[in-house]
Amino acid sequence: MKRLLLSMLITGLTVVLTGCLYPDERLEKNRIPYEDQLQSVEEAVINFRKDTGVLPIENRDMKTSIYIKYPIDFGKLIPRYLPEPPGNSFQNGGVFQYVLIDVEKDPKVKLVDLETVEKVKDYRMKIRLYLEKHDFVPFEDVLANKRYTLNYTKLGYEEQPFVKSPFTGNNLPLIVDEQNHVYIDYSMDLYQALQNTSHDYQKGDDIRDILMKDSMFVPAFSVPYTVKNGEPVFLIR
Repeated sequence: MKRLLLSMLITGLTVVLTGCLYPDERLEKNRIPYEDQLQSVEEAVINFRKDTGVLPIENRDMKTSIYIKYPIDFGKLIPRYLPEPPGNSFQNGGVFQYVLIDVEKDPKVKLVDLETVEKVKDYRMKIRLYLEKHDFVPFEDVLANKRYTLNYTKLGYEEQPFVKSPFTGNNLPLIVDEQNHVYIDYSMDLYQALQNTSHDYQKGDDIRDILMKDSMFVPAFSVPYTVKNGEPVFLIR
């Protein structure tokens, strides 16, 4: 009887420990981008288009930023084209949103890092809370026409908030436009890309695509940039 109770206790503890450890293990796996998963999704997208003539995307407002405008609708791909969404996708508990770029000519699957999205949303919330008590946002510096930084301490931050770049790991600052829309400033990443990648960009070209040449990610929540004297500058249209 004692042996039976001991065996049941050990079994119960194993189940409990497994239940506690599995979410952490799964979370870690869901935070890693995998090239083969992008390729399998892209193949599914291509096959879906061959069969239906359209792309498996969710509807978004036409004003939505081009890099987050075409999220993949996995409900249209499962189970015929994919057994399930990738484990690191938002739909399967992961931290990435799968999106399409270049949908007109050559659709490619890329990722949006949703942890950066959360930082942007938090900054937006801080601005809304500030505006509830004041009639203006706390502008700090004018970076260019319609591009500003804010006083982060007045927004309630103890330290300047940054977003970790999915391209370089750089800490990228947040900026706003004249309508208080929040964006990530990719100037640092773009400077590195321009120095390290061959290109033929001219003044007036939007250079953001250079970040995606050897990356699985898109520059979500970005504004247009161009090149001037070999360095990135804001492209104001």
